[in-house]
Amino acid sequence: MKGIIEIRIHGKGGQGAVTASEVLAIAAFKDGKYSQAFPRFGPERTGAPVEAYCRIDDKFINLRTFIYEPDYLIVLDDSLLKLNITKGLKKGGTIIINTDRKSPIKGFNVFTIDATKIALEVLGRPIVNTAILGAFVRVTGLISLKSLKEAILERFPGDVGKKNIIAIEKSYESCGKMIE
Repeated sequence: MKGIIEIRIHGKGGQGAVTASEVLAIAAFKDGKYSQAFPRFGPERTGAPVEAYCRIDDKFINLRTFIYEPDYLIVLDDSLLKLNITKGLKKGGTIIINTDRKSPIKGFNVFTIDATKIALEVLGRPIVNTAILGAFVRVTGLISLKSLKEAILERFPGDVGKKNIIAIEKSYESCGKMIE
C-alpha cells in the first residue's frame, strides 16, 4: 500500500454507515494495518445524511481530521447522488454505489451493486452496509475477505453475523457483474 488510504462512506441515518466504517477499520487491523474509523453527522435522526470515514495505512496514523480528499467513496443510498458527494474525491478515485441502475457519475472509477437486493434476500431487511463491504473488498483489495468476515463476526455474533457473512459473500461474488 502506498501511504494512507482514505475512505468516505455516504449514507442516511439508520443505514449503518458508521458501523461500516468501524468494521472496515477492524478488518484492516486484523490484516496487520493501522486504521481509524469515525463519523460525521448533525442531529441524529433516521434518514438524515450521514458521513463516516475510515483511514488505512501500513504506518501509524497521526492525522485526526475529517477526510476531505478521499481515495474511495462508498454510497449506501443512490438518492444521495443528487448531493455533491464526489466533492474532493481524488482524481482517478473509486466509487461503489448501492443501486440497481447505471450510475450517472462520470470521470471516476464507478462500480454499482444492488446491495439492497442482497440484504433483503439474506437479512430480510434493507440494511446494506455489510453487503456493500463485500463489493468494496473485491474492487479494492485493500483488506482481505477473511479479515472482513472475522470483523463481522466480532461485531455481530451468532446468527446475525452468519447472515451478514452470507451477504458479504454474495456481494463479493457478484462483484464481477458490476456495471462500470
